[in-house]
Amino acid sequence: MDPIRNPYAPGAGQRPPELAGRDEQLSAFDVVLERVARGRPERSLVLTGLRGVGKTVLLNALRSAAVRKGWGTGKLEARPDQSLRRPLSSALHQAVRELGHPSPEEVDHVLGVIRSFAEREAGTDAKLKDKWSPGIATPAVRGRADSGDIEIDLVELLTDVGGLAADKGLGVGIFIDEMQDLGPDDVSALCAACHELSQSGLPVIVVGAGLPHLPAVLSASKSYSERLFSYQRIDRLSREAADRALAAPAAEEGAEYDEAALVAMYEATGGYPYFIQAYGKAVWDLAPRAPITADDVAVAAPEAERELAVGFFGSRYDRATPGERDYLRAMADADEGTDPVGAVATADVALVLGKKPQSLSPARDSLLKKGLIYSGERGRIAFTVPHFGRYLRTQA
Repeated sequence: MDPIRNPYAPGAGQRPPELAGRDEQLSAFDVVLERVARGRPERSLVLTGLRGVGKTVLLNALRSAAVRKGWGTGKLEARPDQSLRRPLSSALHQAVRELGHPSPEEVDHVLGVIRSFAEREAGTDAKLKDKWSPGIATPAVRGRADSGDIEIDLVELLTDVGGLAADKGLGVGIFIDEMQDLGPDDVSALCAACHELSQSGLPVIVVGAGLPHLPAVLSASKSYSERLFSYQRIDRLSREAADRALAAPAAEEGAEYDEAALVAMYEATGGYPYFIQAYGKAVWDLAPRAPITADDVAVAAPEAERELAVGFFGSRYDRATPGERDYLRAMADADEGTDPVGAVATADVALVLGKKPQSLSPARDSLLKKGLIYSGERGRIAFTVPHFGRYLRTQA
């Protein structure tokens, strides 16, 4: 098969040629956009799921839907070592520009508030090199969104931005990837701001994406966050959707899979979108001709697995220290191999390592912060990457 015409896209956050299995989420979001723009009450949205299920792809697709409706949008990726102020300011700067409000005076005022909000992070006495350079020529608006209390400032900031959108009968969408990495103060402020905006009816929504424990992070910050957001679990694809993700792009290039090949592909990928793209790319490159058969899948599988071992599993394993790697291997050994995420009790990990659970807390906490594992319930942990345990057992 011609590698130049290979339609599959196994990239981080890269939209696949066929966004299969997400029609329900896209349709529901269209309703949210219309309701918010018309002043109807609607909750912000949180997408959760493992690595490789397409959360970032779906987040980008939802943002594109908002852009098509004429909304102002901005996106940021949360990082554990970064405050919310600067990336959010950049995202809102873009959202205001997209809105295209007809009044230059109103726009300049809001841009000045955005600048004031961002510059408050460095402090009033900061050196020039430490101050934010947002590309906003408008002077900062003093006394608005610059109190230093992130909760107060965020409410004031989003109120002003939401007012611009309301003037045009549109809305503003803030799209946050890796939302679980926001700091505790920022999470609390964001929840409080969403709560305030929902009560005032301003057309601003937050769409967040993160790992499975994100709802617990939000709930720990504000008890009402359980009612504040609409939570959607993004999981692996059904057999039908996985077949469509493979067959539709192939058909565009005049190729097809036979039924046995589709069965073999689903068994190999487990329906995880990233794996589907990785296996699809390898099979296409190595298959001699169409239709693609189960034998072609068997020949290409080792190549796909090598690619995943380096780019998907290995890159994450390399981030762990030697002690953390021991902990990860112990998790794999404690798991019986039946669960894709390898959920195990922390006590079982300690048993495998022959140590007391308390002595392993530093390694566990560090792996949690690095996003390599998560805790869905007290006393249990799991990999954030599907089949990571199988990879570790194979490597061993």
